[in-house]
Amino acid sequence: MAEKTNRPARKKGGLHRLPIGFICICVLPTLLLTITFTIIPTARALWMSLWDSTALSLNPDFVWVENYVYMFRDEYFLQALANTAKLLAVVPIITIIFALVLAFMLSQTKLRERGLYRTVLYFPNLVSMTVVGIIWSFVFHPTMGILTSLMKKMGMSAYVLSWLGDSRTALWCVAVALIWQATGYYMIMHIAAMDGISAEIYEAATLDGATGFRKFISITVPLIKNIVGITFILAMSGTLVLSFTLSNVMTGGGPNGASTVLLGYMYNQSFVNGNFGYGMAIAVFSLAISIGLSVISRKLSAAEEA
Repeated sequence: MAEKTNRPARKKGGLHRLPIGFICICVLPTLLLTITFTIIPTARALWMSLWDSTALSLNPDFVWVENYVYMFRDEYFLQALANTAKLLAVVPIITIIFALVLAFMLSQTKLRERGLYRTVLYFPNLVSMTVVGIIWSFVFHPTMGILTSLMKKMGMSAYVLSWLGDSRTALWCVAVALIWQATGYYMIMHIAAMDGISAEIYEAATLDGATGFRKFISITVPLIKNIVGITFILAMSGTLVLSFTLSNVMTGGGPNGASTVLLGYMYNQSFVNGNFGYGMAIAVFSLAISIGLSVISRKLSAAEEA
């Protein structure tokens, strides 16, 4: 009869202690960075928004929600809010439409250069927003700009404007730059979604005589509608954040605030005028919009997974 080997008994649950500890060690640096650079600054901004704090005030007064009430009596804030609302109403829609059309064309075509086209169209997303602003500032330059030169060659000199210096066009020049920068990014996301659609569905539609436009409207868009919803919300969030950099680089928020956006106005109030309390109130208001968009995006993602 074989002798039984005396093995030390394993402690119950011992196999789970090391992985949990290892996970905690791995998560700790990220947690500390999140607390230090996200949670604490956000909490501090919220707290400062309740005070009448300025660069010159040694003993600021606690004003509760007065900064938030004043926001909606401030005509410059309302102008920045209206400019941001215009961009949010136009830029995401046009961006997603362009991205969908380009994604459909590239996913359905059999050209060998598809990879090249994808790279070229995605490239603007890799460029710094400051560089994007400089590029489009030259495009819209009133004397040396490409747009002005083309219009003069086409005999449309009478319609040439100081694009970035005219209150009627400054904001929409920023919108064009935003669309150009973001379209390739969302195109790639839509291509990934379209690649998941069975080729047999398109083949059956072709046999039934469906045109490319009909396939796009009746097959592609309905099958990826949840993804389109997610990318639309992401485009809105991106417009809210990135419009600040482009507006600052291309127009400086001018002329007369015609292209000032929420984050730009927040920056001016906080770091130019030194009105920290009011600036933080605008920051918290902008953060609330971003959180709302994130919640909607999360719900759409959950619906897609279900």
